[in-house]
Amino acid sequence: MVNRPVWTPLHTRVHRTLQHRQLLKRQERILIAVSGGQDSLCLTKLLLDLQPKWGWQLAIAHCDHRWSKDAGIADHVEQIAHNWQLPFYLQIADYVTQSEGAAREWRYQALTKIAASHSYQYIVTGHTKSDRAETLIYNLIRGAGADGLQALTWQRSLTPDLQLVRPMLEVSRAETFQFCQSFKLPIWEDVYNQDLSYARNRIRQELLPYLQTHFNPQVEQALAQTGELLRADVEYLEQAAQNLRSQAMAITPESINYTQQNSDLSSLNRVVLRDAPLALQRRVLRQFLQAALSIAPTFEQIEQLTFLITAPNRSRTSSLPGGAIASPKTSFYAEVEGNWIIIKKTDL
Repeated sequence: MVNRPVWTPLHTRVHRTLQHRQLLKRQERILIAVSGGQDSLCLTKLLLDLQPKWGWQLAIAHCDHRWSKDAGIADHVEQIAHNWQLPFYLQIADYVTQSEGAAREWRYQALTKIAASHSYQYIVTGHTKSDRAETLIYNLIRGAGADGLQALTWQRSLTPDLQLVRPMLEVSRAETFQFCQSFKLPIWEDVYNQDLSYARNRIRQELLPYLQTHFNPQVEQALAQTGELLRADVEYLEQAAQNLRSQAMAITPESINYTQQNSDLSSLNRVVLRDAPLALQRRVLRQFLQAALSIAPTFEQIEQLTFLITAPNRSRTSSLPGGAIASPKTSFYAEVEGNWIIIKKTDL
């Protein structure tokens, strides 16, 4: 007789989340990012138990940063994959980096490479409600807008054929720990999680407990809900901004004549933007700069362009970075010409 997996309320919640949010399709190939910690082990066990209902092909991937205190983790995760009879993939960093941002960027690149090489349609990670709360605080401190405050979303595209999915954003870290304890899962205690020189660890170990004690015992839940509300707002505003930008860049007799005379310039009709709410104006101009110059514009740069919507003719911004299209001898700026905001190039 085949032993059926023990079914817990957490199994039911994640199963319903996958159905309700349509995060993962049936019969797909899914790559699970496993660090060895409690969250990724909880996720792997849940998906393994749900596998008979969904018909997935599961595999485990581990990213080795080559950090000195991580010695042994890769072997530990490989043994877990072996015990659960899952394919295992290991990606080792070419060089050691201590930056949180650089390490995170490399992990996603490494996971994408593994998934593309072995035809996986999804990468799933064990990010939780707790991670969502920490990320919101971290980005708020850094001065991020709504986009940054809702950064941990349920899913996003890594490539046209690959989706990153986070099925546990309504599950707390306390719950994943209890789940691992119940099933006696072999958690690897990452010593770097105790290092308070990392900003996220300080938020986790010091700031959130302080807020829970002195302000709101349910602050983690409250912050996660805020992130979820912002996610829907950002999605709506981004689509509205794309529609408005399309109108501002629509082909008219005037724009055709202008483009023929200035084929190397990017332009935006500011008249279309004048009556729009400020929130949409800013988003349109951010999208415009990203498309024109391949940069992630700062708040100050966006504000300079916002001023040009109603500024006198020939008003201009200060120099703008050119991102991937710039050369050492080239700079860019935006200038008003009649109804148009134009990105111009000048040789230094």
